Parts: sequence; C-alpha cells; structure tokens
Amino acid sequence: MTAEAIVEFTEALTRIAASGGGAKALAAYLAQTTGGGVMLEDARWRHLATSGAGPMPPSARGIVEAGAPGKALRVAAGNNHYGWLSLFGGNAKTDSDVLLRLTAAVIGIELARDVATVRGQKTDFWAALLAEEFHDAAAAREAAAAHGIVLASSYLTVALEAENADGRSGADPNALRSLVADVFRCPDGELGLQECGVALFVFVPASRAVDASNARTAAGLLPKNIARRKPDLRVSGGVGTLEPLLALRRSAAYAEAALTIGRRVYGSGHVASYAELGAYPLLYEGADVQALRAFASDALAPLRLYDEKHQTELERTLKLYFKVGQNVKTAAEALSVHRHTVFYRLRQIAEISGRSFENPHDQLTLRMAVAIDELHNAS
Repeated sequence: MTAEAIVEFTEALTRIAASGGGAKALAAYLAQTTGGGVMLEDARWRHLATSGAGPMPPSARGIVEAGAPGKALRVAAGNNHYGWLSLFGGNAKTDSDVLLRLTAAVIGIELARDVATVRGQKTDFWAALLAEEFHDAAAAREAAAAHGIVLASSYLTVALEAENADGRSGADPNALRSLVADVFRCPDGELGLQECGVALFVFVPASRAVDASNARTAAGLLPKNIARRKPDLRVSGGVGTLEPLLALRRSAAYAEAALTIGRRVYGSGHVASYAELGAYPLLYEGADVQALRAFASDALAPLRLYDEKHQTELERTLKLYFKVGQNVKTAAEALSVHRHTVFYRLRQIAEISGRSFENPHDQLTLRMAVAIDELHNAS
C-alpha cells in the first residue's frame, strides 16, 4: 500500500469522525477497505460493533489470549484502555496492520469523547444526590434512569486519595478510576464515582449486608492491590457507613472523616473504616453528650448482649480490669475468681468486641467507652 493511499485512508477516517459517524462507521470503513470482517469490543470484551464479510468468532478474545487466527489491537486514548479492534481475513494486498492501527487510534478518540460525555452526565447526577437535591427516592431513581444509571437501595461510600509513590501529589486520577472500577463490582446497582477536590468518592452499591462487608474488605486491600498493579501509585482511603440512597451525603461525610483520621493515625497507604476507628472520630469531630452516650453504648453492646444471653460478667470484668490498672491478679481477687479466669474473660472480651488489648487504638476505644458509660449512663 502506497504512502498516498495511507494518507487518503487517514483523511477518510477524519471525515467520518468529523461528520459524527462514530466508532461503528469507522469500523465499517476499515472492513470496506480491507475486504475483511471487523469487530469492535469494549475493554471487557463486550460487543460494540461488527462489520464486513467472512466468518468471525463471537469474540476476538481468543486472538489476544490464545493466539487464534486474526489480528486484534488495543483501542486506547492516552493511558486509558477503551476496547479492542479486530480484523479477520481481508485482502492480502492491503497493508492491514497499518490500517488497523490508524483506525484503532481514531476510534480511541471517539470512545474517549463518548465516555467523557457520559461521565459528565453521571457526575452531575451523583453531585445532585450528594447535595440532597432530591425530595424522595422516586425522584432520584427517575433522574438516574434518564442518565442510564441503575440504582441500589443503599450505598457504602469509600473516599480515596492517590499520590505518587514518593509522596508527591499529582497522580493520574483516571488511573485510579479504572483500577477502582475493577475492584468494586456489584450486580445490584451501578458504581458511582465523584471527584471532590483531590479525593475520589466511590459509591458502592450494597443492598445486602454481605455486599457492604465485601466492599469494606475490598477497600482495605485496595492499597496493596494497587501497589502490585501500579507500583508508582499510593492510595489512602476512608470507608463511610452503609446508608440508604437519600442519605448518601452522610456516608460520604463519614468516609471523608475516616480518610483524614486514618492518614493521621496510620499514615498514608492505608484505608480506614469509620466504624472501626473507635474513639478517634469523637476526638476529631467533637461530640455532645448524646453522641458520647451512643458511642459507649455501641462499643459495649456486644459484651452486654453476650452477658445477658450466657449469664456471664464480661462487662463487669472489663470495667474492673481498667479500674485496677490492668492488674490481672488484683482483678481476680476483686471478682473472687482465679486469675486464669480473668485471662480467659479478657480473650473473650477481645473476640466479642472485635478489639485487641495489644492495640493501643482499640484499648483507647474501650477505655473511653467505659469512662463515658460510668459518667453518663450509670443509673
């Protein structure tokens, strides 16, 4: 194929794109020029367009992964991967490799533009939801449907900040977006993404308790997973509370607080869960008596439920243990039990409350819960 023919082919692609033909028309022109079959798929191998003659498989994935017959090229724009363009058969006289590469480049620009448009529309929706602009869930769902968004009944928010591995800011936000989209997946609703300053808010659908639990686990593993795939990227984050659709703002606020507190307590490269930060949100945000009492009640509730069900004295043991300066022998004497019994109860307390006496942060939470309970909840 002559250089002049290649220039003419490129100009034709440009005219198709400028006239609004889109990715399908570009794929069709490649098929027409080469006389082969052309297939366009997205980054997850989902079908977008097929054009041309000749036998073609259901997907071109086999070309890339198993060396099946045909030619497949990644469709990208910058560092973003948008799909795969594949060519089957064709006129041997044409320089199909060059034409395939040129077409993939123009399609990449088209798909990037389409993604940016859709992303902007969806961003507007999530921003409106965060701003509490919807009066009821029906109005929110109607607006979401207009943007092609499938909503879940409740969401868990994860706030993330990315920086380069050397601690400098300026990490590519699109790189974080694509990585996050692969990590948080749920069949019950669409993942929401919203940039707020330097943070990326991820709204994870979680209609069931197990969905929220899986999302928290995935968020906790995110820094390590990203470090393996992108060694030059370091991520810190915070996980908010599980909230119904119209209370998304509350979940986001808790996620942002957890991000800030987690960075100060644990340093960067860690994802902290608001629910597991214990006393730190009280110290960071400040709290009235009602909030203090609620904190103490939540922290001691597992022990009280266990005591009530099994007729044990775990809560009493915990309070006495702190009162005597964590002296097991003195606590055993005051409780009239063997010191091994106190050790056993302390292990039970740690397991049931989800707090470790070896962890200074967990110990602070339990100490504060006991002190607040004695000050404000004592009858």
